[in-house]
Amino acid sequence: MSRVRRGLLIYLPLLLCSAVILLPLVYMLCASIKTNEEFFTSPFLPRGSGFLGIAWDHLTSVHYRRLFYDYAFGNNIINSCFLASATSILATLLTAMGGYALARFTFRGRSLLMGLVLGTLVLPNVLLLAPSYQLLYRLGLLDHYGGVILPLAAPAFGVYLFRQAFIAGLPRELLEAGRIDGCGEMRLFFSVALPMVRPMVGAFLLITYVGTWNNFIWPQIVLQTPEKMPLSVAIAQLRGVYFQDYGMMMAGTAVSVAPVLVLFLLLQREFIAGLTAGAVKS
Repeated sequence: MSRVRRGLLIYLPLLLCSAVILLPLVYMLCASIKTNEEFFTSPFLPRGSGFLGIAWDHLTSVHYRRLFYDYAFGNNIINSCFLASATSILATLLTAMGGYALARFTFRGRSLLMGLVLGTLVLPNVLLLAPSYQLLYRLGLLDHYGGVILPLAAPAFGVYLFRQAFIAGLPRELLEAGRIDGCGEMRLFFSVALPMVRPMVGAFLLITYVGTWNNFIWPQIVLQTPEKMPLSVAIAQLRGVYFQDYGMMMAGTAVSVAPVLVLFLLLQREFIAGLTAGAVKS
């Protein structure tokens, strides 16, 4: 009985927290398959005389069909997948290289460079919008995917995370043994260093992917062609001036959540392990 009570004390609060977290998702899915006339009549599925007291014949998939046939959401999904994938892969590679250099190389100005990296973490991203826009304008990267990807390719937060991960999880003796065996620095990095911090790679890849997928302000500033807009901007454009199609907006939100949810389920172990790697050692 004591074990049962202990289990109830542990799992019952977890179940309650899970219900609170899942409730908005259930509401979103239910609202996406209801008609606009029944959107405010019931909080979840419409009531009726069917099984479990639900009017199953009133449910519709017209919102999802309109998203892909009338609003061409398939093109926006491809744009978001490309921008999020390219940005996350490039940012993970560059920040891992930077963190590896700061963690395991000794060179003049390393402390100053690390101070600059930490200093940029306290700068609000909003302050960098105007200078970044001016730089992209001079480089001719406005209305180009490169203008969205390049400013996000080497965040200081990632450099610091990988520096901590390499300090905590990469023994210096292992690198010295590789150099004695004739490994070059690039081979040491890709064959020895990166596999040792695999959880951090998965965690940062997921963080960057989700951040780029949900990025709303920066693509609107850089891109002007509607066909190049990502999914986050396309969902915001579903809002009308005099009429709000709530079912359509809920369906668009459900479509945008699905790919990120699948990616998180695939990388959840690496995500949790990466967040805790090197948490106390500096």
